Amino acid sequence: MPAKLPVSRSVKRRKPARATPAATKPAAAKPTKAGKPSKATKPSKARKPTKAGKPSKATKPSKAASRRGGPHGVRASGNRAAGGRAPGNRWLAFVEQHGVVLASARGPVPCVAEAVAGQLIVGSWWAHPKGKAIFAALSELDDADDVRCFKLVDGKVTFVHRRVWPALACLAGNGVIAATRAAAIQQEHMPTGEHRNLITPFPDWVPDDVARAAAELTVEAARGQLGAWV
Repeated sequence: MPAKLPVSRSVKRRKPARATPAATKPAAAKPTKAGKPSKATKPSKARKPTKAGKPSKATKPSKAASRRGGPHGVRASGNRAAGGRAPGNRWLAFVEQHGVVLASARGPVPCVAEAVAGQLIVGSWWAHPKGKAIFAALSELDDADDVRCFKLVDGKVTFVHRRVWPALACLAGNGVIAATRAAAIQQEHMPTGEHRNLITPFPDWVPDDVARAAAELTVEAARGQLGAWV
């Protein structure tokens, strides 16, 4: 009897396990350098600040020309006092109307300070409630080309309008009014706060046209133009 051959056992091959895809790990954002913002968030370059106290070119004020700014022919180094400025040429018209007026003293001719205040002033006009308005009015007259300042009436500060300069020159030239009273006066503010008088003697301040007009006047006509105070 033939020998039985061994039965070969078929080996079952295992199917390889299907590889499951690994979960995709999100890529980590590349860290930026500490303290350095990304380009998207980087702020724009700040404007270079101007030096402290120095205005920019757009706002830098132009250099102001010096001008007279104080009462009684005073040249002030600073600006005029703000506020209280007399409107327009009101006080220039006031001097033109009267010809000769006192700045702040009381006397035989109208007084600018009391005209501005609307009442008699007792004591210094600086302390008056309308002191700023008085200062502005006197400053307006100091700036006027048609007004000159003298120590004319009772030796007090007096404004004289161009309209009657020929009469004043006539009387001063004929000795009716002392030449010292007909000297033009201008005051300057000194850095120390004091005033310095700048005096232009008669007839050095008299323009040629005024001198010609004065030569055509009689003393009586000149007196009539200046008023009874002469």
